Amino acid sequence: MFIALSTFTIANGLVAEVREAFVNRPHMVDNAPGFVRMEVLSPQENPNEIWLMTFWEDQPSFQVWYKSHQYQDAHKGIPAGLRLVPGSTKVQYFDGFAK
Repeated sequence: MFIALSTFTIANGLVAEVREAFVNRPHMVDNAPGFVRMEVLSPQENPNEIWLMTFWEDQPSFQVWYKSHQYQDAHKGIPAGLRLVPGSTKVQYFDGFAK
């Protein structure tokens, strides 16, 4: 299992809009080869921070998706005017090995 974790912090009060965008996302990744599932979380102590975790069968499957036009298209639902805290965006990769 390969997991990609993207984190970012919303700077301008659009938390509700960002959450709504994830709830109503176009599900473009759902049928990508190797995709397992997606989870979106916010720490209770900082609801402006978003954690996006995508789970994949393997890293090559993720890389194919990440470089695809569908990846770009899936991000078109980002709320207009969204501003992030500078330096808050981070991407980490994990190897999953036990449940």
